[in-house]
Amino acid sequence: MSQELVKAIQRQTEVLFVNADIMLRTCDPDFVLCGMPIWKHVYHMLHSCDRWFINPAHYAEPDFHEPDLNSLDVKSERTLSREELLEYLCSIRDKVTQYVQSLTDDMLYDVPPGCKSNRLMLILSQLRHFYAHLGNINATTILQTGRWPRVIGESGRSGASTHGFYE
Repeated sequence: MSQELVKAIQRQTEVLFVNADIMLRTCDPDFVLCGMPIWKHVYHMLHSCDRWFINPAHYAEPDFHEPDLNSLDVKSERTLSREELLEYLCSIRDKVTQYVQSLTDDMLYDVPPGCKSNRLMLILSQLRHFYAHLGNINATTILQTGRWPRVIGESGRSGASTHGFYE
């Protein structure tokens, strides 16, 4: 069974979660973008990954979820802290990593039960969605601080300081 494509997905998801951790540690969760605080943008991004990366038809909301907490169109009474978001990020990273490690290249063509898209389409759409939001959130950090949050690429190196910013 071939693993070439799955290994590429594994590497890209590892990089994704490192970049998300950096983004979350450098952003201002209370900064307002398009009428919503950044913490809500982060939760929207994480919630979507949690729900759609593996199988949206077989998904359980996190214990702390409330209706519309993930919506960027509805204000929330509840606020999520950076620590809560980091904990949620870690739980998603662990779940997604375990899932990707269980795959073979042939399994990427399979449509999970209750879904309309195959596994590869679910994964690719979440990588796209996640990075779109991560870029928007990093842009708010750049606007506020004048500093560029580090990101790692394929090499796994960023050349950045230990504070999460390029010097």
